[in-house]
Amino acid sequence: MEVSVVIAVYNKADLLRLLLAAYARQSAQDFEVIVADDGSGPEIAAVIEEARRAHGYPLQHLWQEDRGWRKNIMLNNAIRAARSGYLVFTDGDCLPHGHFVADHLHEREEGHYLCGRRVEMSARWTAQLDEARVISGRFASVGPREWWDGMTGRALRIEDGLRFESRRFRNILHASRRGMLGSNFSVHRAALERVNGFDEEYDGPGCGEDSDIQLRLDRAGLRCKSLRHLAIQYHAHHPRTTVPQRCLDRFARLQAGTAIRCGRGLIHEDPHSDERSS
Repeated sequence: MEVSVVIAVYNKADLLRLLLAAYARQSAQDFEVIVADDGSGPEIAAVIEEARRAHGYPLQHLWQEDRGWRKNIMLNNAIRAARSGYLVFTDGDCLPHGHFVADHLHEREEGHYLCGRRVEMSARWTAQLDEARVISGRFASVGPREWWDGMTGRALRIEDGLRFESRRFRNILHASRRGMLGSNFSVHRAALERVNGFDEEYDGPGCGEDSDIQLRLDRAGLRCKSLRHLAIQYHAHHPRTTVPQRCLDRFARLQAGTAIRCGRGLIHEDPHSDERSS
């Protein structure tokens, strides 16, 4: 395998069915998909079994009991299970462009992690999703109605759906650095092992699956490489998630220190090891 695509999932079986169909139309072929399932019901397993029969790429399903938000545990499980040395991380509500995997694969670089962006679809746009639109690629077509949704605030960052292969042109468009999205980044497994993977002490969304690991990768000497206008994905509309204060507090403690490795990650180390540098 050239790359392992890790999809973090919690229920939403109908949307996962569309995602798995979208990965069947990728221009790159040498990849596997790992569904990192944080306690979904049996509908998800049924969709995955259906996809195994319908699509040609290797597909793993990792599952754990539903005991609240434990996404980072599943992400670490996916790192252990991956059959390649390079991993792309995304979420179960983000539909990939047809060159999504290829762009991550072609732009990978030692000493870097790659940060892509996403288009925030409107409720109307999301409601129109079906398997025919996904398989044909029409779901990614940005026409007058989509631009109007963007101009009226119903959809966001429509411009991030424009794909440009010219690196020079992309550098002009996104000279400033932007933060990592947990739904669209990739990195070598060795770099994840160096920082001890995702911090399993987080028990809510918003920091632990992106901001936390980005900061520790930076401290480990890696550099962020932007994939804006490449590796495009489309985020299905849903109510905005609230970040728990306890997660913000934990991230603030990381920012105040110098730690590279978390204490409870791929390896469960000294619980105080995340209070000091590696």
